[in-house]
Amino acid sequence: MKYGLCQSSWDEEELEAINEVIKSDMYTMGKHVAAYEQEFALRFGSKYAVMVNSGSSANLVAVASLVYSGKLQAGDEVIVPAVSWSTTYFPLAQFGLKMIFVDVDAATFNMDASKIREVLTDKTKLIVAVNLLGNANEFDALTKICEKENIILMEDNCEAMGAEYKGKQLGTIGKLGTFSTFFAHHLCTMEGGMVLTDDRELYEYMLCIRAHGWTRNLPKDSVINEANADPFYEKFNFIVPGYNVRPLDMEGAIGCRQIKKLDGIIKNRRINAAYLSEKIKELSGLRLQAEIGKSSWYGFGMILEGKYAGKRNQVVSELEKAGIETRPILAGNFTKNKAVRFMDYNIPYPLKNSDVIHESGFYIGNHPQLIHDKIDYFVERIGQILKGID
Repeated sequence: MKYGLCQSSWDEEELEAINEVIKSDMYTMGKHVAAYEQEFALRFGSKYAVMVNSGSSANLVAVASLVYSGKLQAGDEVIVPAVSWSTTYFPLAQFGLKMIFVDVDAATFNMDASKIREVLTDKTKLIVAVNLLGNANEFDALTKICEKENIILMEDNCEAMGAEYKGKQLGTIGKLGTFSTFFAHHLCTMEGGMVLTDDRELYEYMLCIRAHGWTRNLPKDSVINEANADPFYEKFNFIVPGYNVRPLDMEGAIGCRQIKKLDGIIKNRRINAAYLSEKIKELSGLRLQAEIGKSSWYGFGMILEGKYAGKRNQVVSELEKAGIETRPILAGNFTKNKAVRFMDYNIPYPLKNSDVIHESGFYIGNHPQLIHDKIDYFVERIGQILKGID
């Protein structure tokens, strides 16, 4: 590939971190994960951070904590955007929550806040705001609705680490914010995810949920469990149905090195985005995702318009031939995926903008390094492709 989705941000520091763990001969979740959690929470200004083995698992333990704490229960309604990744939705379905799909804004690709009030009911208990491809939602509108209606706000921030909305870090605006550190994301720990919260109770539930549902990792002054007087009993004491979604200590050690690079990585991604935004003005029929706040530009989402709208497959096929890697804009309109037959959901009105993304959208990668040469190559090639369609 001449222009792939991502390049590695690793160097000798990450390899040294791996070797430290190998030398210790202690690979499962341990001191390096704990150190990374502390650094991550400090970096984003949250009280608590819980590391897990993926961003998908971050969504799972976050939703589970809301259920086990009694803040949600099966049958409650959750407002979700129609465009996102599959594991935004799956944990909600797995806990018996009913999803209400709302359309996205045509320009920003994020949940259209103006559509939310018309779908609210007395069963609406949660809004999941997905910061798509690094871009913020209209959080003033969302938080106003949530505060007035006593609705919980959760952020799926797996693609938007380092992005900001009016001076606030994304992933810290809702009661819970989830992150991914899989390859191609802003930080890479091989596999990995994180949840941020300021809620002590939810934090403790997540500590249990990620490790079998047991109490072993809870603080001594736990607010959700009174420890048994017999310390032997407490070694295998289970208080909620849990999973094993613990990260490896190796991933925590890598994270401690990676997070020191985050500011530089975000800076480069924004420079790349500004450069592409200018270059793409030379083209007609191709629209770049509109920015809200300060995006961290996970990738460059685009819509083919006008006479090119029905030519997406042809365009991406030609780009791939030219060595330019492409992807759909996540799952497109997720309600078109067969997986929804296993879910409880409602589509209250036509999802027109989500359909456009599904049928005419694609994205190319952004990198942690400056890639002006690759962007030049993309603009040149897609210009030639579009002219060939004329």
